[in-house]
Amino acid sequence: MSARRPAPPLPEPLAPLVDAHTHLDACGATDAASVAEMVNRAAGVGVGRVVTVADDLAAARWAVSAAHWDDRVYAAVALHPTRANALDEPARAELEKLAADPRVVAVGETGLDYYWPGKLDGCADIETQIEGFRWHIDLAKRIGKPLMIHNREADHDLLTVLLDEGAPDTVIFHCFSSDANMALSCVAEGYVLSFSGTASFKNAHELREAVKVVPDDQLLVETDAPYLTPHPYRGAPNEPYCLPYTVRAVAELRAQDPVELAEISTANARRVYGFPA
Repeated sequence: MSARRPAPPLPEPLAPLVDAHTHLDACGATDAASVAEMVNRAAGVGVGRVVTVADDLAAARWAVSAAHWDDRVYAAVALHPTRANALDEPARAELEKLAADPRVVAVGETGLDYYWPGKLDGCADIETQIEGFRWHIDLAKRIGKPLMIHNREADHDLLTVLLDEGAPDTVIFHCFSSDANMALSCVAEGYVLSFSGTASFKNAHELREAVKVVPDDQLLVETDAPYLTPHPYRGAPNEPYCLPYTVRAVAELRAQDPVELAEISTANARRVYGFPA
């Protein structure tokens, strides 16, 4: 994301939509007024609900607050796999308390990230990530909420840990980025795959094939804002209002009507997250 590129223009409205994974704080929201401004902008193009997601403890506290400030906002809380080395006993106790909040609809994002170890200072090593992932799986099962997964270059080990631990009833692969074979493996397990702006990238050939094999009832859409702004605005700041661009790109790949896909993905989000109709 580059501050030198202007924010994308408002897309043509497409409704109903749910942004299944975003980071309102990283987009620049700080308080109730700025959250409302951001969500109003999204609602103006059809994005009626958003799930704002934490990747550290401070972000988890903020996400829960934001979900109480605005009834269109829900939260997911966890420590990102690269931060699993911060998952000490006090952090676990606080995450358990936060995850139990009624405005929290998922435990996430958690999982495995094999890209950053050795590249990012302070990044949790693989063993620590796996230990943290196992703890988050157990938490999701104990509180009966979906598990929201971050997976980067760890397909085999991630599926192995889920099988070994026993997956929660609902597993969401946020920002799915693997190939069609991995998508089919996830589909066979009943997991839900969420697609972001990366599905619109013309060079993401394997991912774009994966988009085509996911059944309607196992698909969500997200921005992962402020990251992964969809084509043709790649590199510009992303926000939940940009979701219609991604949905239209995914619909084109799947040879579906965008309005139909919007309705399908929103019905799935309501079911998966337990939103009211």
